[in-house]
Amino acid sequence: MNANLSTNSSTSLSTNRIAHAAIAAKGRWSAHKWLILRRVSQFGILALFLAGPWFGLWIVKGNLNYSYTLDLLPLTDPHVLLQSLLAGHSPEKNALLGAAIVAAFYFLVGGRVFCAWVCPLNPVTDLAAWLRTRLGIKGGTHVSRHARLWILGLTLVLALATGSIAWELVNPVSMLHRGLFFGIGLAWTAVLAVFLFDLAVMNRGWCGHLCPVGAFYSLLGQRSVLRVTATRRAACDDCNDCFVVCPEPLVIRSPLKDGDRGVGPVILSSQCTNCGRCIDVCAKDVFAFGTRFNQSVSPLIGAQPAASK
Repeated sequence: MNANLSTNSSTSLSTNRIAHAAIAAKGRWSAHKWLILRRVSQFGILALFLAGPWFGLWIVKGNLNYSYTLDLLPLTDPHVLLQSLLAGHSPEKNALLGAAIVAAFYFLVGGRVFCAWVCPLNPVTDLAAWLRTRLGIKGGTHVSRHARLWILGLTLVLALATGSIAWELVNPVSMLHRGLFFGIGLAWTAVLAVFLFDLAVMNRGWCGHLCPVGAFYSLLGQRSVLRVTATRRAACDDCNDCFVVCPEPLVIRSPLKDGDRGVGPVILSSQCTNCGRCIDVCAKDVFAFGTRFNQSVSPLIGAQPAASK
């Protein structure tokens, strides 16, 4: 497969045909299963946070930075805790415990699972990406994906220099949570800015190139166990649907296409969000969730050995 075709397929294929083959082959539910489950997860988590201030059902107290579930389980964003430590604050023991629990979880399942399954901005950026393709918007500004690492470093430098978790004042995720709790206010501005940036300026620009939260979790999940794997890559028919829907299409190509170079089928890149959309839209069931240790490839049923051709 031509590299340019695979990486730029989102601008060359119509969204009207995405997953049509998968729907025909395995049904509408199976062709959208992981997308639906992600939305249930995202809005379900948000609902748990909002149930207290909105309805008086305090299942979860706090926000994504720091929370208590059922007055028992502390959960702390490790990135926020790190900023707090650099700012010279002394966190409570429960905050340290909560950060350890969250870090252990994302270390196992993949740090950027946060981006695809938890972050409330993900539906906004997904909508912008879908609409961008629908409207045929092409091109745009190019910013290196390493920029988010520099921005991540800046958030830590700001904490050290100001003695506060300054980034959280302008973090769109934090602003959205505060807005939902206390009145949306400027949060709408932040959300709208992210949406318009992804729509008109850069495809997948915020999550894929700028967000320091995603950068932090990608570092945290570099050695995670849970991975998407192209176990049946021999069945790939080059439809390119997986490249179109993937928020980080560069992570797919090598595990899918470079088997002749000895590359295993497991997507090992920490930039993969484990969103499962490649699994959804593949009519050939090329992809599946697995572990980083399973490098076996399922043979193509009915294929003839090379010596017999």
